[in-house]
Amino acid sequence: MGANGAVTPTQGGILVLDFGSQFAQLIARRVRELNVHSELIAFDTPLSEIVARKPAGIILSGSPSSVYDADGPKPDPALWESGLPILGICYGVQLMAQQLGGEVGPSAHREYGPADIRIGDQSNLLLAGVAGGGGSARVWMSHGDSITKAPTGFAPIAETDSTPFAALADVTRNLWGIQFHPEVVHTPGGKRLLRNFVYDIAKAPASWTPGRVAEDAIAAIAAQVGPTDRVLCALSGGVDSAVAAALIHRAIGDRLVCVYVDHGLMRKRESDLLREVFANTLGMTIHMVDAEERFLSALSGVEDPEEKRKIIGREFIRVFEEESTKLGNFTFLAQGTLYPDVIESTSKETKAAQKIKTHHNVGGLPDDLKFKLVEPLRALFKDEVRAVGLELGLPESVVLRQPFPGPGLAIRILGDVTKERLDTLREADWIVVDEIKKAGLYRSIWQSFAVLTPMRSVGVMGDGRTYGNVLAMRAVTSEDGMTADWARLPYDLIERISARIVNEVPGVTRVVYDVTSKPPATIEWE
Repeated sequence: MGANGAVTPTQGGILVLDFGSQFAQLIARRVRELNVHSELIAFDTPLSEIVARKPAGIILSGSPSSVYDADGPKPDPALWESGLPILGICYGVQLMAQQLGGEVGPSAHREYGPADIRIGDQSNLLLAGVAGGGGSARVWMSHGDSITKAPTGFAPIAETDSTPFAALADVTRNLWGIQFHPEVVHTPGGKRLLRNFVYDIAKAPASWTPGRVAEDAIAAIAAQVGPTDRVLCALSGGVDSAVAAALIHRAIGDRLVCVYVDHGLMRKRESDLLREVFANTLGMTIHMVDAEERFLSALSGVEDPEEKRKIIGREFIRVFEEESTKLGNFTFLAQGTLYPDVIESTSKETKAAQKIKTHHNVGGLPDDLKFKLVEPLRALFKDEVRAVGLELGLPESVVLRQPFPGPGLAIRILGDVTKERLDTLREADWIVVDEIKKAGLYRSIWQSFAVLTPMRSVGVMGDGRTYGNVLAMRAVTSEDGMTADWARLPYDLIERISARIVNEVPGVTRVVYDVTSKPPATIEWE
């Protein structure tokens, strides 16, 4: 059980050594889709710590580095003799080859994008069922280096025209490696390959289910909080804080007090919905705090998005500290922190990753925090949180809502955050979501929202010149929020949304649609 109430890997899971690949979190995500727990750990984690966690197997991620770089990330050398089943991916297999006596060098022909591998023995455990009838399979490559000589004991099991060791294995030592990326959707047989490794090679049990996750989280919370301490929960109305609150309530009952801070950065009618669901439907104790003036004052004149996030995180904590004094003695503060928040903020758990942005509930917390944190969702992806919420019996209207950022509309306003600009964005955002719901697309889209830009544009209304705000609309599809593609909304839907915003929201002259995927962009604009 985790020290902060989060679920920790169960015996028999798969640990992913993170060497800094942009796809590392997807490896863990794909393994979890097989109902097997998987987690990223630092590339140089000592073997003693790895063995103590009793994993069924190890996966080595890719990396932007080269294995022959002097400062390239390397694992504990004892890993290769651990006896654990190991699968190396891209940099991971090159590292395996080099450290076990093989040779790696720059490729004569670099491979970036789709490629076709030829599988020699289709009955081998790793690649069984991956190829089509002709013995070839389409995969996604992304490498500038290649294995030029295999270590003693390794045999090639797949090749391409330019990569003789597209896959290789030392079956005796249970060491397997592939040059391509099975975790991305561009490798159609990737899920089957990972399934082969997880189940047939590593023999991992399929025990990572919503019921098990909820049960373990409730037990972890009860153990962390103890029999008498009280917990103050940061409730936002989104699915993350809702599920966190439900788990904690199951663990400690009325010793949980939920505090909702209306910082003036929320969506339209958010406070009313929150009160109806949590206080009236779920019977939780909820304390409403009006802090709009405080937050807007703190954000006045601030345009840098990182600074906005840090200010909001700081003020959240200060409000909770003040409210806890009014409401009684609290030892713990609960948050709906998710695994992607931890990964993108580059916490100590993911030191090989590059920081994308500071999440207000991870890197935005003040150093002098007076609470101990309870974060039961810290090891979960968004879709896993939804599954746990449904398992707990939370209403679909809460569980299946699209994600909403903790800093609220402040990071959907580019530039200065003011009451007037918030009101403009609130009305436009309401129209975007309303029309997408009417079109029956709400649940098939990961996020849909409006962004108020700092630009102004000339328009014509009633034969007169206007000069107003440029508003952007954003809608994306995704599985877990770590990668996303822009949603191909019907043109007539985009047209209706644009017409309503321009006609119903004062001060908006022009609407544009964002067609950028993640990466290279993030889902939110800030």
